[in-house]
Amino acid sequence: MLFTGLVTLAACVLSVGLVYVGYLVHVVRTARRARCAPHEGSHLLLFGKHSPQGRVDGDFAARLDRAAILWREHPTRRFVLLGGGAVGELTEAEVAQRELVARGLSPDAPLQLESRSRDTLQNLRNARHMLGGAVRGRVILLSSRYHLARCGLIARQLGFDVELCAAENSLPLGPGTLLRLVGEAAYICWADIGTRWARFTHNDRMLARVT
Repeated sequence: MLFTGLVTLAACVLSVGLVYVGYLVHVVRTARRARCAPHEGSHLLLFGKHSPQGRVDGDFAARLDRAAILWREHPTRRFVLLGGGAVGELTEAEVAQRELVARGLSPDAPLQLESRSRDTLQNLRNARHMLGGAVRGRVILLSSRYHLARCGLIARQLGFDVELCAAENSLPLGPGTLLRLVGEAAYICWADIGTRWARFTHNDRMLARVT
């Protein structure tokens, strides 16, 4: 991780920051253009968010609201709720299940819970294992707009055929959103360049972590 971080930093410095700007443009463009109504996909992966003591913030609530709408429109679609949690507390997936039932889903709705992951990469690796053969079909990734570029990048590296679905009707404006977009661009810059470097150097151990 440290070495790929240095490679990424070198690429950004040698390009006078243009490499990072390119990723930032990609993150913003993805956030702005993502649809709220997916066209296809038999499975929907709902990304959780940190919810200490079961509390749901605005971002998580928007994801849950969108998931409830999509469920009512397409009740045969399989939902996979993603996210672990601290010991002794509800996991993000369990919080999502509770909140979706509160939004009208049947308590016996066929939801799959992935409750062991701690980040987006683990979310998707565990989901890939749970879905098995279903991963060959298209899956819908539902999350906040600022988070979608990261979700899409990692999912494609893991072999998913994906359609991105935004929780919010439009990209919120404000300093908080800007900071999140800047941070997401830094993350996917590091993740993408690190993966490309691993492929270039045939570093199978490094690739095994992200594919």
